[in-house]
Amino acid sequence: MHLQKSLSWFFLIFLIFSIAGNLDATNGTAKNDDFFQVEKVVDGDTFWVINKKGEREKIRLIGVDTPEVRRSKNKEIGHYGKEASDFVKNLLDGQRVRLEYDVAKYDRYKRTLAYVYLEDGTFLNAHLVKEGYAAVMTIPPNVKHADLFVDLQRMARKKKKGLWNIP
Repeated sequence: MHLQKSLSWFFLIFLIFSIAGNLDATNGTAKNDDFFQVEKVVDGDTFWVINKKGEREKIRLIGVDTPEVRRSKNKEIGHYGKEASDFVKNLLDGQRVRLEYDVAKYDRYKRTLAYVYLEDGTFLNAHLVKEGYAAVMTIPPNVKHADLFVDLQRMARKKKKGLWNIP
């Protein structure tokens, strides 16, 4: 009985330290091996990273949509698209990011869907909405941060930030 209780405590302590071992003790963020090097920014909501296998992986931000920077057969160049793309390029150039996934990990174009965090802890998806570089685009089942994004967009619109500053 005493041995079983001791083993239970040992297992619990081991489990806690195993989980804590994956976090940086100073700020609770992921360790360096959980970060991916940004290779190239496509536009305000899409970029490439080098994954753990050393391969290129295309990332699409979940829950946000930035204006288009290139015309396609289905879309026109959007108001504030270049500004949004340049803002993201400046943030991600030479940086490493941590990816967080939701229910669906890939879209129909085989892009990896992710919430993205910079090494300093900045939540990129939310930051883009807050500063008016992106609009909310909720596509179920990926809705983990939808309420936050809606609140941030409401504030950005009220303050006429970025793409909401239409004369």
